[in-house]
Amino acid sequence: QVRLVESGGGLVQPGGSLRLSCAASGSMYSFYFMGWYRQAPGKQREWVATITTRGQTSYADSVKGRFTISRDNAKNTVYLQMNSLKSEDTAVYYCTTDNVLGPPPTYWGQGTQVTVSS
Repeated sequence: QVRLVESGGGLVQPGGSLRLSCAASGSMYSFYFMGWYRQAPGKQREWVATITTRGQTSYADSVKGRFTISRDNAKNTVYLQMNSLKSEDTAVYYCTTDNVLGPPPTYWGQGTQVTVSS
């Protein structure tokens, strides 16, 4: 069984920053792909970013240049540094992991709320 626990969400003003963290635990060998999805109210869940154990990263166009994904393999933890936040970034952010690439990922966290508002 794989468990993902997110933290770091909250309320921030437009233009501000937040850092999300997600710790993975359980029986999966390497958590090769770790990433983030988000779901805004009334919208479909969308992919945000992914990182491999080798540090290869990819981003959705909507967050490229503003968000940075990173990870600590020794701690099985992935981070999402979010800068220059906009109101449209408001969503529940979900941590994900899998050992194969192919959406959707197999394992999901419970989600953490990010609200960008003045």
